[in-house]
Amino acid sequence: MPRKQYSPEEKLKIVLEALKEERLITDIASDYGIHSSVIHRWKRELLESADRIFAVSKNAKAAAKEKQQREEEIENLYSQIGRLTTQLEWLKKNLQEFCPVNERKAMVEWDNSSLTIKEQAELLNLNRTGLYRQVKGPSELEVKIKHLIDKIHTDKPFKGARRIRDDINDMKLGFKVNRKRIQRYMREMGIQVIYPGPNLSKRNRTQYVYPYLLRNVTPTHPNHVWGIDITYCAMQGGWMYLVAIIDWYSRKIMGYELSQTMNKDFVIKAVVDAVNKHGAPIILNSDQGSQFTSPDYVDTLKQYGIKISMDGKGRALDNAITERFWRTIKWEDIYIMQYETPKALCQGIDAFIRYYNSERGHQSLNKQKPDEVYYAHSYWQQEQIA
Repeated sequence: MPRKQYSPEEKLKIVLEALKEERLITDIASDYGIHSSVIHRWKRELLESADRIFAVSKNAKAAAKEKQQREEEIENLYSQIGRLTTQLEWLKKNLQEFCPVNERKAMVEWDNSSLTIKEQAELLNLNRTGLYRQVKGPSELEVKIKHLIDKIHTDKPFKGARRIRDDINDMKLGFKVNRKRIQRYMREMGIQVIYPGPNLSKRNRTQYVYPYLLRNVTPTHPNHVWGIDITYCAMQGGWMYLVAIIDWYSRKIMGYELSQTMNKDFVIKAVVDAVNKHGAPIILNSDQGSQFTSPDYVDTLKQYGIKISMDGKGRALDNAITERFWRTIKWEDIYIMQYETPKALCQGIDAFIRYYNSERGHQSLNKQKPDEVYYAHSYWQQEQIA
């Protein structure tokens, strides 16, 4: 006759009954038809494994707690994903509205191993196929016309698109230009016509446009008032953009940067470098161009505690000091030298600005050099403080 097999549940029931000590183990063994030594063995095995049983119970509690923590973490992650999605949509919308396509294209990182070009294009609201399309360089005719516009505007900044068109057509150069082309090129070059009287045109980014603070104000010392502006620089076969910062008291060029695109980054870099080298001015004046009304530019000036002043759009005389410098550097250097490469242009401008600051006398300064006026007054200020 085969021996009866007991399940774990049955063994536990028999042992628990024995542990109650309400009956003799021999009686319990007789009821279940087993030998009492078997019950003693089961009882011993149960007691020896009790610590493992409780450990399993403890581990189960820890596992349950860990599971709850994971569920809470997952819930938090979903919440963060929701917030990040909302923030990303807001950022993409504002990026598309306030950042030109060319600037967004310049943000693409072709060697980024974390984000594919497709993902970057989606984040920047760009057409991916457009990123691979080879951008045609400007034609010889476009370069020639833009150089002519620059010369005419530099010499006669009050002339608008119609008069510039007439001037170019009167030159009988073998081609004719219309007013729309001149207007388009002037927009691309960042050229605004200077004229007297108020301008009633609409302003963009009104929240970042600041009033003109310099009416009836005369700078009394270095770093009292600085002016900043951007201009078009002609080269053989192309052009670049130059931003310069001028101390209105001494006429010293405090800093400059060159860029092949007219974005805000090289403007901000020029400001940061100038402040780090010479200290911050009390007031920094600019026009209302998109680079100077960008939140990043405004925030940079606020970080240095600089008061922000902006010309009335197109107003004559509001930034006359900078306009005079543009005429000087173009007629005395850029138009004469006709630089062939960005490197040559950069070296030439650097050399001219050093000459302008330290060697060229200024009629408005009684033939003194800007460096002489700037550093003499700065030394006097230090002596007064000492």
